[in-house]
Amino acid sequence: MKCMKRLALLVSCSAIFAFSSGLTDVKNVYLLRMAKGMDQYLANRLTNEHVFQIVTDPKLADAIFTDQIGTPFESKMTELFPPPPAADPEPKAEQPEKTAKSDKTEKDKDKDENPPSTAAMLAEAAGKIPSMASTSSFGRARGTLFLVDAKSKEVLWSTYNPAKDSTSRELDRTANDIVSRLKKDLSKK
Repeated sequence: MKCMKRLALLVSCSAIFAFSSGLTDVKNVYLLRMAKGMDQYLANRLTNEHVFQIVTDPKLADAIFTDQIGTPFESKMTELFPPPPAADPEPKAEQPEKTAKSDKTEKDKDKDENPPSTAAMLAEAAGKIPSMASTSSFGRARGTLFLVDAKSKEVLWSTYNPAKDSTSRELDRTANDIVSRLKKDLSKK
């Protein structure tokens, strides 16, 4: 029984250490657009309290503040940090030249002889239509904020603090509460 207690203590301590080391490594933060303009109030408070340096280029950020995670967040991250282009395994073959007798290349002749199937045309059309975000339990939960590591995409810190209304004074008060909680959590580490 003592062994189990020690193991549980060790696991919880290592989890706290892992959490704290990630949060304390954050220096530069990029804020995604948030509901009711909360990102502007949060940027003001984070800057005034000297908690983090706010950057306007996401590539310079250690972490990203957002009010939503899941598919919309992943799409935005892919937009901000596009994956490197995949290298072609083999170079493209030169296109066959058109002959004087015919204006059609071999590829055009093949298309005429073997038209694409309906399934192939639907698959091609589906690839051109932007996909709709699937319904998920993740998304925009009003009042929840996340600090996400820009490289690993792990949530480093989160809080739930909804504004009572959308007045400037209330949004500023909420941003102040959020930054105070963040400073408190950073000082514990």
